Amino acid sequence: MSEDIKNIIENIDFDIYEPPKGHQNRFELRLKKKKQNSKSWIGIAASIVLLLGLTLNNIQEKNNGYNLSKVSPKMAETESFFMSTITQELKEVEKYRNLQTETIIEDSLSEIEELEDKFTGLSAELESHDNKRIIIQKMILNYQQRLDVLDNLLKALETKTEKIKPNKKNENYL
Repeated sequence: MSEDIKNIIENIDFDIYEPPKGHQNRFELRLKKKKQNSKSWIGIAASIVLLLGLTLNNIQEKNNGYNLSKVSPKMAETESFFMSTITQELKEVEKYRNLQTETIIEDSLSEIEELEDKFTGLSAELESHDNKRIIIQKMILNYQQRLDVLDNLLKALETKTEKIKPNKKNENYL
């Protein structure tokens, strides 16, 4: 029986009708048009991404203004230390984010945003102020205040999660 099916399939001629004249040419033209359209969309998308990148870079440069790294190499090192420490602590805070900790995290982050706004004002002041030493001290103090906020937040989050964990252990015994 399987041989009968094989013979039938092998002997069937599926090409019983001829396509109309010019069918293959029209088909190839359609394929070419689709390729051209996709290439132009890719070019447009790449241009938009490039423009967005350049715009965001310009905005960031304007917002950065005059910062500690422009004062001296030692200040650049100090600024780099504070920024990397703040970034690392923010990543640590994100590990604790859940429904129970959301409000405390958001409150602290808004406090940090206020400090960042003050820092932006200090950077503008640093550019125009004659006594840069006082402004630099205020900028470093601002970094320290941000770290203090993050340290206090991390301590509060650790305490809060320790209180939640024993409750979860007790639930397992029920």
